[in-house]
Amino acid sequence: MPYVFLSLAIASEVVATTALKASAEFTKPVPSIIVVVGYAVSFYLLTLVLRSLPVGVTYAIWAGMGIFLIAVIGAVYYKEVPDLPAVVGMVLIIAGVVVLQGFSKTPAA
Repeated sequence: MPYVFLSLAIASEVVATTALKASAEFTKPVPSIIVVVGYAVSFYLLTLVLRSLPVGVTYAIWAGMGIFLIAVIGAVYYKEVPDLPAVVGMVLIIAGVVVLQGFSKTPAA
């Protein structure tokens, strides 16, 4: 169940961050509300994940996947296409998440 909560926390954070740009510095009410609610939901879900998974692993996965997904959304919706070094960096982030998930022996709480 912690990975379901972690996936939902990542999704909430991605929705909130996407709405952050649309909020136009919190001058548009609907995207601004989505930002606040999305981050609140994401952090609440992270507290549930932390019952079972170590904080370092949880945060690395949450942040890494959030960075990657926001970059993809930025490229598709906002035409903010990353350059080659940025793409390489994001591939390394994904590789790090895979290594954490597949090979780390960090004990769960």
